[in-house]
Amino acid sequence: MISYPVTFIGLPIGNREDITRRALCVLQDVDCICCEDTRNTGMLLAHYCIRKPLLSLHEHNERQRAPEIAVRAQNGESFAVVTDAGMPGVSDPGYRLVRELQERGVPYTVLPGPSALITALVGSGLPCDSFFFGGFLPVKSGKRQQVLATALQASHTSIFYESPFRILSSLKSLAELDPSAPVCVARELTKIHETYHRGSAGELIDLFSSQPPKGEIVLLIGGTNARR
Repeated sequence: MISYPVTFIGLPIGNREDITRRALCVLQDVDCICCEDTRNTGMLLAHYCIRKPLLSLHEHNERQRAPEIAVRAQNGESFAVVTDAGMPGVSDPGYRLVRELQERGVPYTVLPGPSALITALVGSGLPCDSFFFGGFLPVKSGKRQQVLATALQASHTSIFYESPFRILSSLKSLAELDPSAPVCVARELTKIHETYHRGSAGELIDLFSSQPPKGEIVLLIGGTNARR
């Protein structure tokens, strides 16, 4: 089953049953699994009765650990690279390791898997033919306001990850720019408490002011293509 020294694998964003058979086969066959949080990945592997050595690879150590993994792969070891949820490298560790493998000429492959941004886009009801993903919204209010203003003027749907502690502030910033802006707040995707809240920025402010949200959140903003 193993045909590449390093395999990047997208893991479920919530529901464990969303993992692919191919992903399970690779996880079972590799020598070592690089993961963002060994505890989270350990629980997923235990669910599928997979026991493998785990090596932490997160935002604070990826720069130092990438050369180590690349050299070990060159010397014959096989690795799977995963994050806590979703695709490695997409607002998660993985990018630096990919670049290190490229520079050293180490072959690698990427297995498709669940993605919160694509799941949220399809479920939002906003136009899907053209979209922009901006990762996590800036923490500083001034920069965040600029990013949101650009999203409202765009001709496509814009997608961002946001903290439950800042989503209300982001909605208020949107409403200051355009209270009628079409918005969707998707949270806890594929989990038991999955919800999609659709409406204008002004309407969702009222909702979340009385019901503070929890969990993982994806914010989608309709551009000019959603107002025709």
